Amino acid sequence: MSRNTIFLTCSIVLNLLLFHSWYFHGQWEQSWTKSATAEAEFVASISCSGHGRAFLDGSILDGKPVCECNACYGGPHCSVFLPECIADADSGDPMFLEPFWLKHAASSTIVVPGWHRMSYEFNDDSLISKELDAQIRKLHAVIGNAVTDGRFIIFGVGATQLLHAAVHALSTTNHPSSPSRVVASTPYYPIYKEQTEFFNSEDYKFEGDTSLWNNNSCCKGNFIELVTSPNNPDGQLKKAVLQGPSAKTIHDFAYYWPHYTPIPALADENLMIFTLSKLTGHGGSRFGWAIIKDEAVHQRMLTYMNLSTYGVARETQLRVLKLLKVAVENEGKEMFNFGHQTMRNRWRKLSKTMSLSKRFSIQELETQFCSFSEKVRGATPAYAWLKCEREEDKDCNAVLHSVNITGRHGSLFGSDSRFVRLSLVKSDDDFDLLLKRMGTLVSQENNNDGINKIVTHRDEFIGTK
Repeated sequence: MSRNTIFLTCSIVLNLLLFHSWYFHGQWEQSWTKSATAEAEFVASISCSGHGRAFLDGSILDGKPVCECNACYGGPHCSVFLPECIADADSGDPMFLEPFWLKHAASSTIVVPGWHRMSYEFNDDSLISKELDAQIRKLHAVIGNAVTDGRFIIFGVGATQLLHAAVHALSTTNHPSSPSRVVASTPYYPIYKEQTEFFNSEDYKFEGDTSLWNNNSCCKGNFIELVTSPNNPDGQLKKAVLQGPSAKTIHDFAYYWPHYTPIPALADENLMIFTLSKLTGHGGSRFGWAIIKDEAVHQRMLTYMNLSTYGVARETQLRVLKLLKVAVENEGKEMFNFGHQTMRNRWRKLSKTMSLSKRFSIQELETQFCSFSEKVRGATPAYAWLKCEREEDKDCNAVLHSVNITGRHGSLFGSDSRFVRLSLVKSDDDFDLLLKRMGTLVSQENNNDGINKIVTHRDEFIGTK
């Protein structure tokens, strides 16, 4: 056999081995993505009658994931309406954005392999994805709701963790006899009081309504004012009340997005906190971020985060990165227009119902120019701040319970028990049931008023005889 023949034979054999390795090994390499895709699409195809959803990590029955039904629906396929159930308007679970993500399933889906970022840190020894940091800055630039240039960004397990990290970072240390006073304007988000009291630190103490301390010349010590804008529960755009070197401010901008409010200007505060849940609706991902101007405050918050959870899960950061890329597509118009239109329609329906009532009232909605939509528009807050106007209705939540509605009691917000917060950000099923039950209350009111008028006219007629 000639040398050329030997070389040719070896070359053919080698190429066949390489082809065999590429073809079969390549096919195996790709099979896990195909299997994951098939599994996800199978679960997504399970019909739950539009009133529920099956999930990959849900319960299994007869080898198949079962439907997890929305509130007030039951049965194997969530097709049975439960008429005596409670209309839950307590939770701020932002499921109103779910239809948007169902429509954008392909662009928002990620596949996470078992070997994805198993290390504690990224390659630069940090706990923060640089790509996600850049995407957050891009998001704020597109929406025009916050300054990020020259600022530090920290990730947290939702805004709740970041709020406490911020209070810790701004508080007076090593002065147990004069802890920082944590205050917020009534009505305020209940977690401010609950969380501050729960941790029971010597460095800070919750001291209630900001207005009690507006003239703080009588009181020594430092103040930490929590400002929510738009406010939870009434949706009002708020500004800090306390001024001066002893006053420090945390701005909670969870709802400062076009879904809920016109964006009048870029927020440019020392410490600003945002959350994914009220932006995209993904409350279960537990992700938030803080934008910080001062490096010393940044370092104190960073130390707190590192010692409490040592960062946010890599899988969460990957998912958030994917979601935010979808959110800013087409300059953010599609997602934010969907969110705003949904909230606007809900407010129109609720306002129409409430306009027929004298027993109940809701907050007035402000109208102003929105730099994002480039037009004048009204606010569409996440919550209705309902008030019972009758003298005898001292506990407004109890009045709502009479028709199986549960809201969040006004006293939890430092306000009067005549107020109740009603969530408008839950699923379509939840909102539709809330609207129906409120309509029942208003109808009862009008029917009773009609009967009272008839009785009054009758008594007047009898009295004239």
